[in-house]
Amino acid sequence: MATILVVEDTLSELELISNYLRESGYSVIGVTSAKEALNKAIEQKIDAIVTDIVMPGMSGFELCRKLKNNPVTEKLPIIICSSKDQEIDRFWGMKQGAAVYVTKPFTREELVRAVKSVVA
Repeated sequence: MATILVVEDTLSELELISNYLRESGYSVIGVTSAKEALNKAIEQKIDAIVTDIVMPGMSGFELCRKLKNNPVTEKLPIIICSSKDQEIDRFWGMKQGAAVYVTKPFTREELVRAVKSVVA
């Protein structure tokens, strides 16, 4: 069973994403900040990360950069899940190292398809 780290500062969104993934057979670790996510990604065996962009302290873009610049986490697939839906946001997310960009609101199928696309 693959383990997905979900980074979302809005608790209702964190719960929704976590439930969708658990119902689809994934193990989920949920955190509410990018700093916490960095620590978990280094400490634990994670197969992929689903992250928001707009968060206090450190953005999802910064999180992507830090993960991609760390030898321990550089190969970890990152899925950005954000309400920022402009083409420049998608472009910037991919430039920061994200593998997939999902916009909110999303369906369960869209989210699960995104995760399956990066987790074998």
